[in-house]
This record gives sequence, structure tokens and C-alpha cells, in this order.
Amino acid sequence: MKKALSLLLAGALSVGLLAGCGQTAPSSTASTGASTGTGTSGAAEANKTIDTLRIAFVPSREPDEIITATEPLKQLLTDELAKLGYDVGEVDITVGTSYEAVGEALSAGTADVGLIPGGTYVLYDDGCDVLLTATRDGLSIDSDNAKDWNDNAPTEPTTEQVTSYRALMIAGPSEKGKALAEKVNAGEALTWEDVSGVNWSVANSSSPAGYIYPSLWLQENFDKNITELPHAVQSDSYGSAFARLASGQVDVLCTYADARRDYEDEWTGEYGMTNSIWDDTAVIGVTPAIYNDTISVSKTSPIMDDDFKAALSEAFINIGNTEEGKEVIAIYSHNGYQPAQSSDYDSERAAQEMIQSLNSAG
Repeated sequence: MKKALSLLLAGALSVGLLAGCGQTAPSSTASTGASTGTGTSGAAEANKTIDTLRIAFVPSREPDEIITATEPLKQLLTDELAKLGYDVGEVDITVGTSYEAVGEALSAGTADVGLIPGGTYVLYDDGCDVLLTATRDGLSIDSDNAKDWNDNAPTEPTTEQVTSYRALMIAGPSEKGKALAEKVNAGEALTWEDVSGVNWSVANSSSPAGYIYPSLWLQENFDKNITELPHAVQSDSYGSAFARLASGQVDVLCTYADARRDYEDEWTGEYGMTNSIWDDTAVIGVTPAIYNDTISVSKTSPIMDDDFKAALSEAFINIGNTEEGKEVIAIYSHNGYQPAQSSDYDSERAAQEMIQSLNSAG
């Protein structure tokens, strides 16, 4: 049912589910020493051995950027797990070709660990368990009103740690994008004719900020869903979406609330824009809060017993509490981790059910 729902959501964009990532990664095996649990409580206890730990990231940033930024995670995890009773021979990090590819890899056991959004987790929770929820810095703006985001720009981080975030619909510097922004900033309500007459960039169908919650926003405001946008294209990453927005290929994109902070340098560098991203873009829509990303593990991975899951959770939490670790996980705007349970994502399940209902009705 989960896979059918994913196919249904993606169908309107004519994008099929891709094969799971990490298929060429070496198989992971665990050989048990004298120790029967995590930790190093006795000198005579031997660490368990994990030949390969396979970690898959979703492509929310450029894949090369993710691979480079997360390279230090390999040694950090190796060191932390060694303290907790596990000697890991190799940490293999890959970036999936899509969000669904990582979900499929976790379900198939070709990836052991996935850093995935809540939307991807609930679509594939038959094949994976959630261990942790990411925390992130709060933002200086947290309003339901799009105009507030424009009046108080730029968005700045705060020291408050939060477990949820918002998705934004952001208009770019094209003529149609500016027209939408002017209407919102004048306090006027957008119409379906306004939003359906522009070019949109959306993410894949399991992305909360790039697809699911924007679709709920469309349903709430216009009694329409994302599949009914006549001019929507799927971008393979937020980086490519912002590049399209800068060039005028699209007029509006769907993204997470602090994305403009992440792409501020690229806007005037790689994308060749003269004005800052804050001057060239404006928020035209805001979604309700979305629960943060997960660290989830495969139910079919041969190394994922309860003891190793406990050690893995503790290792990631410890890493998130160090400055070096924070630098690594900042690639996903994560600032730390806390234990999670499946019920934390019940609201995400409700969102998925609504999307299914919307698409079925359409």
C-alpha cells in the first residue's frame, strides 16, 4: 500500500519510482564477540564487528555537496560506535537518486541507515524504523502569513531548538513571480487563476516541504491539489530548483523555510544574480508546521538488532552534541538529534492520507 501511494503521488508528474540506492555497496555482516550489549563495561568484553555500515542520504542538496560535507561523519561514527561496543570496518555513504530510492533501499536492506524526511519515512515505514528526530535552529519568523515573511526579511536563525519547520511557496524575479509577490504584499488574496497561471517547481512526491504540504496548502486555499497545477515541473534538488527560479524558468518553487539562507551565496555566485536572494524573491504561501527529518533504519538489514540500534542512536546524539558533528549535519540544517517514536509522525500520516484522497478524487 505504501508503494502504491508513492506511485499515485508521483504519477501526475510522470516520474516513476527509481531503483534503491546503494545496490553496489558491500553486504554488511556482524560477528558477535563475548559482549551481548552495547558499551564497554568490562575489559574482557570484546567489541562486536560490523564489516560495513551503509548510510543513504536523500538528495535535498546537490549530491556532490552532500558527499563532501558528510565525509567526516565516517570517522565520527566509527569512533563513537567503538566506544559503544562496535568496531565498524567501513562506513559507506551514498546519496539516493530520489527520496523514494532511499526509502526503497531501506525496505530492501541495501541501505542500513537513511537520513530521510518524515514524509518518506511514513511511506516506507513497513520497511524501516525511526530512531531519531533532528532538531534545528528556530527562525526569526514563524508566521502563517506570507506577508510577514516578506516584511521581516531576511530570515535569521535563533538559538531556540525546534523539532518542526514550515514549507514556503517562494516567488522569483520573473515578471509573473513579481506580480504574485506584489499582490501578496498588498494584502490581497491570491486566486486559483493566479497560481495556476505560473510555472512551478516541485520536489518528488514524498518530500514534505517540496510536495506534500504545498499540496495541502493548495487544497486549503483553492480546493485544488498539486497534481492540478498545469505548469509544474519536478526538480531533482532544491539547488536546481533555485537555479531555475533565478533564471526565470520557473516563477514559484516549493521549499523549506530556511532554504534561502542555504542558497544565498549561490544566488549571487553560481546563479549569476545581481540582487540578493532576499531582494529577488518573496513568500506567497506558508504551510502548517512539519515535523523534522528522521534518522531511520532498515527492518531487513542483517545488522539492525535492538542493541545496535541503541548504540547507533546514542552515537548520532553524541555526534550532534559536538561542534565537529554539528558542522557535518548542518548540510541538512540539523543541529542535533533526539529519540523519536513512530507516533511522532502521525500528523504526517494524516497528510499522506489526505494526499491520497485528493489524488483519488482527481
